[in-house]
Amino acid sequence: MDNAVIWEWVGYLASVVVAISLMMANIKKLRWWNLVGAALFVAYGLAIDAIPVALVNFFIVLIDIYYLIKLYKEPEQSPPTE
Repeated sequence: MDNAVIWEWVGYLASVVVAISLMMANIKKLRWWNLVGAALFVAYGLAIDAIPVALVNFFIVLIDIYYLIKLYKEPEQSPPTE
């Protein structure tokens, strides 16, 4: 398979993963899925020399990492009891 075709499919996969992330009700799952999708877009952007795509998605990866660290440092909140 041609390299260009492989990277095109990486771009499609990244799009699907980001779309899946937006369907998550759990914020931790959303951040993890979004992190994977953005990382795939970074690789895709670099592979096709689309530096703006790579840069904005690298920034999203950093944001996802920041909030995941913040989420995992917070104690779990139990549901309120009456």
